[in-house]
Amino acid sequence: MSSLLLFLFLFLTPSSTLEFRYHNNREIQQYLVEINASNPDISHLYSIGPSVRGQELWVLALGLSPHRHTVGIPEFKYVANMHGNEVLGRVLLLQLIDDFVRGYRNKEDWSVKLLNSTRIHILPTMNPDGFDESDTNCLFSQGRANYNGVDLNRNFPDAFAGLRKQPQLDESRREAEVRAVIGWLRMESFVLSANLHGGALVASYPYDNSNGGSELVGGASVCPDDDVFNHLAKVYSHNHASMHRGDQCRDSRLFPEGVTNGYLWYSISGGMQDYNYVWAQCLELTLEVSCCKFPPQNQLPALWTENRKSLLAFIMQIHLGVKGRVFDGSGVPVQNAVVEVKGRSNMCPFRTDKHGEYYRLLLPGEYVFTVTHPGHKVLTETLNVPHGPDQYSAMKHDFMLRRIPATTVSPQANPTEANSTEANPDPQL
Repeated sequence: MSSLLLFLFLFLTPSSTLEFRYHNNREIQQYLVEINASNPDISHLYSIGPSVRGQELWVLALGLSPHRHTVGIPEFKYVANMHGNEVLGRVLLLQLIDDFVRGYRNKEDWSVKLLNSTRIHILPTMNPDGFDESDTNCLFSQGRANYNGVDLNRNFPDAFAGLRKQPQLDESRREAEVRAVIGWLRMESFVLSANLHGGALVASYPYDNSNGGSELVGGASVCPDDDVFNHLAKVYSHNHASMHRGDQCRDSRLFPEGVTNGYLWYSISGGMQDYNYVWAQCLELTLEVSCCKFPPQNQLPALWTENRKSLLAFIMQIHLGVKGRVFDGSGVPVQNAVVEVKGRSNMCPFRTDKHGEYYRLLLPGEYVFTVTHPGHKVLTETLNVPHGPDQYSAMKHDFMLRRIPATTVSPQANPTEANSTEANPDPQL
């Protein structure tokens, strides 16, 4: 090896294994830069925008095509430290990055298969300013909010407030960190996500809010994909060392099997997981991963061991259900085709992205799909969906639309399109 190559190898390779400690924001940035520089074939470091105080919100993407989306490869994300004083998630996600890279370099089957089949985005801190203000108190430390004193998990557009015709902030008046995430969701077509919190030990799923209508069932606010969300939450809790027991934190309520509907626990307006699900077609959980918001540093190795299997098993669930593309009558992939599953009336119907792709996370079973696009006949097909995660791929199925002859096109608006317009608020919210 030449002296120049040796110098570059030593400079670009992190000098030691990632330590189990709380890294500050500058150290996190430095670590991500090092990982990105030494693994350019599987990593891509980018910022989704600055915090209120101008600290960049750094995301590391991992995968075989880390710089851009590949048709057929679903997009996944983990977000931590939304509340600045809930800090274990920062540690877990840095360790997860380290684990993935080391596993890939060692040709470990789990890492190679996940990175071959999934593009994984990791945001270790969504609220770096809050972290700077936090202290180490287990439950009552400062730093929860951002620099402006705003709880970021109450600052997203709320679907139910829109249904109640309540006024909402325009996008320019939302917090910088929230605007950054909203822009991120528009930039990438995420399929599955989780945000990591602390102060309890439970996997929580939508809805977090309610309109007081038919979605309220037994004290829960039940969404159309409740069966999938319940499965996703149990995947995390049952792969966790103790979350599935449901009673591991003092002064906490009992969570059967370590999962809960968000609204059943306590309602919030403007939460991030509801926003992901309703407006971004991304199924997101809120993972409360430690009883203590700021666990003692000597507990970090054990906490990583307790969560590692869950973090990986949850990513694999992105391969549930069906994926594919919708093609128009000329064989061209079409954007904004509505892909609906009978019995699942989503507030905002799921639509194909700019590549003509759709992803529907579904448990194994038989489902009736209806696909609509202006100028084309409504297409209805029944699909028998297998279990995909063990194969690292959802079932692949493309829908081929047929044009309506020009002489028979009705001037009346497509009812599905009309309904989706009413349900979908101003995209600039």
